[in-house]
Amino acid sequence: MKETLLIVDDEIDMLQLLKRSLEPDLGCQVVTALSGEQALKILQDQPTDLVLADIKMAGMDGMELLARIRQQHPWLTVVMMTGHGCIELAVQAIKAGAYDFITKPFDLESLELTLNKALERSRLLRENLRLQQHVQSQDAFQNLVGKSQKMQRVYETVQMVAKTDFTVLITGESGTGKDLVAHAIHALSGRRSRQFVAVNCPTVPENILESELFGYRKGAFTHATQNRIGLIQEAHGGTLFLDEIGDISTTIQTKLLRVLQEKEIKPLGDTKSIIVDVRVIASTNRNLDEKIKRGEFREDLFYRLNVLPIALPPLRERREDIPLLVDHFLRKRRRELDRPEKSISMELMERFLRHPWEGNVRELENLITRGILYAPRDEIRPEDVGFLEPPAALSCLVTDNILDFPYRDAKEALLQRFNTEYIGGLLTATQGNVSQAAQLCGLERQALQQVMRRYGIRAEDYRTAGEDASRST
Repeated sequence: MKETLLIVDDEIDMLQLLKRSLEPDLGCQVVTALSGEQALKILQDQPTDLVLADIKMAGMDGMELLARIRQQHPWLTVVMMTGHGCIELAVQAIKAGAYDFITKPFDLESLELTLNKALERSRLLRENLRLQQHVQSQDAFQNLVGKSQKMQRVYETVQMVAKTDFTVLITGESGTGKDLVAHAIHALSGRRSRQFVAVNCPTVPENILESELFGYRKGAFTHATQNRIGLIQEAHGGTLFLDEIGDISTTIQTKLLRVLQEKEIKPLGDTKSIIVDVRVIASTNRNLDEKIKRGEFREDLFYRLNVLPIALPPLRERREDIPLLVDHFLRKRRRELDRPEKSISMELMERFLRHPWEGNVRELENLITRGILYAPRDEIRPEDVGFLEPPAALSCLVTDNILDFPYRDAKEALLQRFNTEYIGGLLTATQGNVSQAAQLCGLERQALQQVMRRYGIRAEDYRTAGEDASRST
């Protein structure tokens, strides 16, 4: 069955020209509409794979049409047409959900290239729906665990994008498993037999990161005593995973943009470029939109990276997966540590289900590991893992009702309250400076940090509060 392209423009000559040119070259059925209203009626009446719409139209313009399509047909791929003087409007259309845009006057070859890519995206979305039933029957998927609806969507998207060579941007909080998603995409792709090269961007100093990524030639700088192949070239034929790309400098962003655009690199100290065949997957826990506004991240690089986005949900938004994750980590860590089988107490499981999980899946895995190592019994209890979150009923415990609670719960609640208020007061006074807080209370810095970890007290929360207070004055 032929794919269907709907072209929307208020100039009938343009519609006729595009229909005559594109229908035979793309091999698809071309349907035309002279207005946004007519286009919406066509979309209601017949299946459509792709929409090509002009931004400047009488009546309902392209931006309003795009908004209506996104509302009524959220999976439909839309490409916008615009004049040279409206590039800023076209960028707004991309932000509003358009797949791509092309400027008038355009040559037919460029238009067909853009539309072929857009049709490929539509095919991938159809494949996504086909995979849905297959994925829902699995507890674990490529080391990712969970049966919640949000994780099912992640699995479907991973299988869909793995079949392509497009760039992927994985977003999500720390500890949500962005690295596992990157490995899953590589493992399911046609590049799985080649290298998977991971770079943890924030852990490498800027002056070293450039030479690590692009390599260098002998004599390029003081200690360059021999040629060295960079990590991008090492990933040739395979996958390059740039973990936490939101933390790299604008200088390296510019060089990465060239890699994505030209598919070539130039090692430090070399005069010749080297062609590289590498699929790039990037991840970040930062809000790149905010960094773009502050001039800290290149907008053009963002759009090059964000071809196929995957957003990972935090653990607190998929609490139904917590029992599955607990069972998975118990079995996994017991085998790795060669320890006897253990279970989670009901009390600890209840606290797991209430916990805010700021550290997400990684925080849960660390607690399970701690329990397998430290629990003296076959059952892991809250005190075995230092998980001392008081029950909700004790969160406002005061002295006149302390005798109403068991000794252990009352003690833990009071200790939690004391340490939160006492250390929180110190950190407020020092605006989150742990070293200064340790001096004020007479503890060694490491000892204070240990208490803070035990009671879930984070210095960064008080640094943020201090910054907000200083801005308001």
